Amino acid sequence: MYSYQGRIRYSELDETGHLKIESLLDYFQDCSTFQSEDLGVGVEYLKEKHMVWVMSSWQIVVTRYPRLGERVTIGTIPYELKGFMGYRNFLMTDEAGGRLACANTIWSLIDTENARPVKPSAKMKEKYVLEPRLEMEYAPRKIPVPDGGVAGEPIVVRKHHLDMNHHVNNGQYIRMAMDALPGEGGISQLRAEYKKQVYLNDTLVPHIAAGPGGEQIVVLRDADEAVCCIVEIRAFHGGNPQQEG
Repeated sequence: MYSYQGRIRYSELDETGHLKIESLLDYFQDCSTFQSEDLGVGVEYLKEKHMVWVMSSWQIVVTRYPRLGERVTIGTIPYELKGFMGYRNFLMTDEAGGRLACANTIWSLIDTENARPVKPSAKMKEKYVLEPRLEMEYAPRKIPVPDGGVAGEPIVVRKHHLDMNHHVNNGQYIRMAMDALPGEGGISQLRAEYKKQVYLNDTLVPHIAAGPGGEQIVVLRDADEAVCCIVEIRAFHGGNPQQEG
């Protein structure tokens, strides 16, 4: 497993003094970026080859949210390359080695010149040493879109929402969904399915609904009502581990 060390910063905390789930996502995303850079198949390599990895889905499962100043280890495992698809786990542990959170992600490799899927190069297959996937309860990639839902305030995409590929960053969709909900905290699992890329000055409207199991679902639609991202949030049952530690 590739890993790096971190420490929870004040700027990453929620109102309870614990790590925000969107900041957790940033730690994980940075970990895969660091690995790719260290292996020589990072941003510049992909740019030269006219390729980009595009996120298809996230599943993040939280055991406990760390507090300010806690030292953590963030790790990642690429566990399968299948055609143009890449599958990768993430893990955050505390100083004692206890699991704080884990994640499963699915990526698509896209040719930036024709916007079509492309298989990884021989160098990428050589550098990404595949390992057995983490033990966790894996959810389906697809998130059903519920009927109805309450429309929230429209969101205009600004420069701070964008990443180096000039479209909305994966984590920014999560922040938009979280902002659309009346409250946050106590999230045990977050899933996100990305359907359509969104760019500067586009408008997204969040539609909030309840799922069949009591989960909250936020569907981000563009001006043409096309679904761009679906975010599903499940709360802890029987207490909130945020209050521990």
